[in-house]
Amino acid sequence: MTDPRQVLTQCALILADEKHESGLAGQITARGPIPNTYWTLPLGLSFDEATPASWLLIDDQMRLIEGEGAHGIREPNPATRFHLWVYRSRPDVNAIVHTHPPAASALAAAECPLVVGHMDATPLFEDMVFLPEWPGLPTADKEGEIIATALGPHHAMLLAHHGLLTAGRSIQEAAFLAVFMERMAQLQINASTLGGVQPIDPVEARRARDFLRTDRIMNITFDAWTRRANRLRQGHKG
Repeated sequence: MTDPRQVLTQCALILADEKHESGLAGQITARGPIPNTYWTLPLGLSFDEATPASWLLIDDQMRLIEGEGAHGIREPNPATRFHLWVYRSRPDVNAIVHTHPPAASALAAAECPLVVGHMDATPLFEDMVFLPEWPGLPTADKEGEIIATALGPHHAMLLAHHGLLTAGRSIQEAAFLAVFMERMAQLQINASTLGGVQPIDPVEARRARDFLRTDRIMNITFDAWTRRANRLRQGHKG
């Protein structure tokens, strides 16, 4: 069985390549091997610095259980707290990505929901919600309750004045949805100069979603992005 820290590291590098970095904002988490535990990066470590050894295992009280951390830091990001509320309310969710990438953040700042108007957005069709009010910095239980309630049974969310969140059955699914949310947010901004994004026919959107959201498609896409991330880093070393 693949160590989840390996997959989490691949996820972090993919998101770094997709420009999901925004200072200390943004987290990736996954359920741990013990009930009510979660893997996360230490506070202040950027996605492109992630290694398998740097992940911390914390419990639902944010207490450190295991992990070396990095650069002498073994403190989890306190903003990860709101992830715990999602995990508590959604037993089907095994990984969460929350980031503030440029295009999704622009839509969020404009209080503009993401429209499914392109084939590449169909994995999000009928599975994405918009949180219209910013509940504040998500470091307390109140924000966690608001976000988890608004997410409901869905797997993706755009949060006004904030960023994006994807909740996956797997790390691969959470990454897959996050990457395409940001790409489609950029497409929507680009299309605004041409009259705006026009929604896809619902029947065709569902058909495309049901194909693209299979584990096979999401996993082989994730693997391709991982190979690209590895090539980029091998090139930098050269």
